[in-house]
Amino acid sequence: MILASKSPRRREILSQFGFDIEIDSVDVEEVSDEKEVVDQLMDISRKKSQEVAKRNPDKYVVSADTAVIIDGRVLGKPGDEEEAKRTLRELSGRAHEVITAYTLFNLSKEVMHSHYDTTMVYFKELSDEEIEWYVATGEPMDKAGSYGIQGKGTILVDKIEGDFYNVMGFPLSKFYDDLKSLGMDISNIRMM
Repeated sequence: MILASKSPRRREILSQFGFDIEIDSVDVEEVSDEKEVVDQLMDISRKKSQEVAKRNPDKYVVSADTAVIIDGRVLGKPGDEEEAKRTLRELSGRAHEVITAYTLFNLSKEVMHSHYDTTMVYFKELSDEEIEWYVATGEPMDKAGSYGIQGKGTILVDKIEGDFYNVMGFPLSKFYDDLKSLGMDISNIRMM
């Protein structure tokens, strides 16, 4: 299977489950004319898969796009440490959504399947000292929402409702369910 993403977290998740992953990403402008966030994410995910599938028509290509949302606003990656601190203060003591849309594409088999998953994340009340410490680790700087749940950022989280892997960047459980619904057998995962 080809992962149309440079995300080391997505590669880790899929490899850990048993997929034999190749990386082939493209620079697709991550914008969409869709109105709703979920539709935007699915549109961007489809564009990524389609571009890579054109070069690899006989292989399965998977792509994904993740957003962290609070108060209806999408929180991107922080531009600098001050923005990361502001974002973490905003998330402190509150709940937010993490939505990941993904697409599975195979041109020769005429497979084009997109779906998404949503996970609610509840942050602990954070002190300025905790925020300063976390930002100083450098971990939040390349992550939407300014935190990584799989790393040091796990101490910021009180609880989640939904798929942990979705918060990391790929909703593995939902993806597996979709593979089954498409008639794919778990014993053939390595051959995808």
